[in-house]
Amino acid sequence: MNLLIIRLIIFAVLFFAGLKLYRMYREWKLDREELLEDDRDDSRGNQMVRCAWCQVHVPESEAQRAQGE
Repeated sequence: MNLLIIRLIIFAVLFFAGLKLYRMYREWKLDREELLEDDRDDSRGNQMVRCAWCQVHVPESEAQRAQGE
């Protein structure tokens, strides 16, 4: 009877550890897909604009506008 309880406890621990690892993997995979989607969205249609002060080109989404420039 003692051996059965020990096996049951070991099985439960392994099951919950596997479940935790699966959830961590799924979260990592979703985060990675989200980052890839963000990269693809930024690369499409993001126009470059020139800085009025230093003449360096930067993406329009990162530029700061002052007095229409």
